[in-house]
Amino acid sequence: MNDTRIRLATLEGSRTNRNIPVDAFQDFDVSYFVTDIDSFKGNDQWLNRFGNRAMMQKPEDMELFPSELGNWFSYIILFEDGNKLDLTLIPIDEAEEYFTNSDGLVELLLDKDGLVQNEVTANDRQYWIKKPTAREFDDCCNEFWMVSTYVVKGLARKEILFAIDHLNEIARPNLLRMMSWQIGSEQGYSFSVGKNYKFIDRCLPKEDWELLLSTYSESSYSSMWQSLFTCYALFRKYSKAVADSLGYDYPDYDESITKYVDPIYHSVK
Repeated sequence: MNDTRIRLATLEGSRTNRNIPVDAFQDFDVSYFVTDIDSFKGNDQWLNRFGNRAMMQKPEDMELFPSELGNWFSYIILFEDGNKLDLTLIPIDEAEEYFTNSDGLVELLLDKDGLVQNEVTANDRQYWIKKPTAREFDDCCNEFWMVSTYVVKGLARKEILFAIDHLNEIARPNLLRMMSWQIGSEQGYSFSVGKNYKFIDRCLPKEDWELLLSTYSESSYSSMWQSLFTCYALFRKYSKAVADSLGYDYPDYDESITKYVDPIYHSVK
């Protein structure tokens, strides 16, 4: 922090969120706003002051995975003592843009030049469950039921990895989205169920949580069919509850796709 090139520093992420339990696996997400970013990038020796590194990744210096941070440069560091630091260097002239686009989970650690005029108070409001519009509700239903046909196609063709990807990457995330909307309609839209819905089990009936977990059984074609049909049942239950709670029309995708899927399943099982 005494380095004259570092003018501003922030702490971000879960360590600023009072709603997240503290544990040993939380990263230290830190940003340094600097005057000469290239002088840092040119030599990694300055990182030694943080401790002995077990492994380091520099995402913006990788060929296989193109940079997504523009002029920013990051270091993901696992230390031998088990601590993990995600450190991002940001040109000082991009500080205003950083705070404008912040997700709200930010604490100010250092401001040598008094650049930050407004009070910075960390909050997770951006991640709270949001009440869906009627169009968003319909879009979620449409995406879930349509993409589920790709799962069916993969299973019918004996292309299980294709089926697994569509269930895991698109269909189930929309089920989780719908479940979170139902939770919000019952309990209010003033909290988050966490990144990747990791706290959703706290808000679900035990039997539904267990059913949801069962949909991650994907090691065979029979288990994949069962996982898909369990997702269908859960999505049907929660989307109907959201429609009833918010006064939205329940679309006919469910009926249409069920009629499409049943004969395929019985022909290949």
